Amino acid sequence: MDAYNIFIVEDDTWYGEILQYHISLNPDYKVTRFETAKDCLNKMYLQPDLITIDFSLPDMMGDKLYQKIREINSQVPVIVISSQENITVAVNLLKMGVTDYLVKDEATKDLLWNSIIRIKENQSLKKEVEQLREELGQKFSFEKTLIGQSDALKKIFGVMEKATKTNINVSISGETGTGKEVVAKAIHYNSERGKKPFVPVNMAAIPSELMESELFGYEKGAFTGAAARKAGKFEEAIGGTIFLDEIAELNLNLQSKILRVLQEREVVRVGGNEKIKLDIRLIVATHKNLAEEVKKSNFREDLYYRIMGLPIELPPLRDRGSDMLILARHFADDFAKQNKLGTIIITQDAKDKLLRYQYPGNIRELKAIIDLAAVMCDDNTITADDITFNSIKRDDSFIIEQKTLKQHTCDIINYYLKKNNKDVIATANMLDIRKSTIYKMMQLGELE
Repeated sequence: MDAYNIFIVEDDTWYGEILQYHISLNPDYKVTRFETAKDCLNKMYLQPDLITIDFSLPDMMGDKLYQKIREINSQVPVIVISSQENITVAVNLLKMGVTDYLVKDEATKDLLWNSIIRIKENQSLKKEVEQLREELGQKFSFEKTLIGQSDALKKIFGVMEKATKTNINVSISGETGTGKEVVAKAIHYNSERGKKPFVPVNMAAIPSELMESELFGYEKGAFTGAAARKAGKFEEAIGGTIFLDEIAELNLNLQSKILRVLQEREVVRVGGNEKIKLDIRLIVATHKNLAEEVKKSNFREDLYYRIMGLPIELPPLRDRGSDMLILARHFADDFAKQNKLGTIIITQDAKDKLLRYQYPGNIRELKAIIDLAAVMCDDNTITADDITFNSIKRDDSFIIEQKTLKQHTCDIINYYLKKNNKDVIATANMLDIRKSTIYKMMQLGELE
């Protein structure tokens, strides 16, 4: 570990040596002493972690030296040590940004020792925070949050990259379980607002009667039970991003109020009059088709255009090809790591079974399937028998209709022909049937 680098600027040689000796009792400190302001400034390239300066130096007063130091290094903490007990001088220095002001007396050595400890601890905390923020930014890098290599996913990466460069509103659509909140977080933490709050709000999870106070906050006494002022979600997100998930679930009354907040860029707490200015980035998400909701008069057209901004449509897992196997491998590794199981193998028959499924629950469902298979398998090897599908929702709804086997067969082939853009060979390979069978059914008019 590098030594903590301290500069002492003191023109009184005897007093400077006392301070240097006292501070150097800590073996983690490297102390360098200077008797003039010029000597200190000439050595600033050594990047001190902390500087103590005498207020009255032969070549420069302490306030001027402090300004010069700030021009070279705006972050280094500075302690002023002075024989002056003038309160006005001390207050002015502290207003300028000096970290501490000590008066020369018998207690100065101990006060300085304690001040250095406090400053060093604060610096360590700041470094930890910055490191955590950096790690958080890496954690939400696009490639680490959205796992896969499909062309559909690469297109999403390109749009997300554009979203990080401006403050444009972003609207994310896609089926449940496709990762809409993950995308919102990745955009936020990779943008200039990444060090500010990310405030998610699930509109479907909050009762409508509580939504207004939750979003806008309230003043003390605004309603029964409002014992103290509370900031709303919009206020919490100032400087950062507010993510309104399932925006289509808002009733028309609240839609009107949110529209006004977005237009005026300010919010008023329930029961209050103060207008709070908002500097926020808005990201919304929904699994519904908002344009259709507007046509049905379920969603305000003016709010629709206000929030639409940059649209991102997340593809369902069934349309991402081999990404499904990449994700399965990721979930298996993650489950094994969390539960200290060692490497989990997914056999080819298990992969084939996974590929044949449609995943109406998307990525969330796949994770649940892999987690369960990892628990049920023997010898850390997931086979087809370990794969269990417990979907409560099916996209291939024709299966539950009462039809003949021939009709079901036609429906299934039509479904995959449409999915494969009329590619007969791809459809035949997917269903494990002869392509001649499909061509014959086409000739007989049994297929669309």
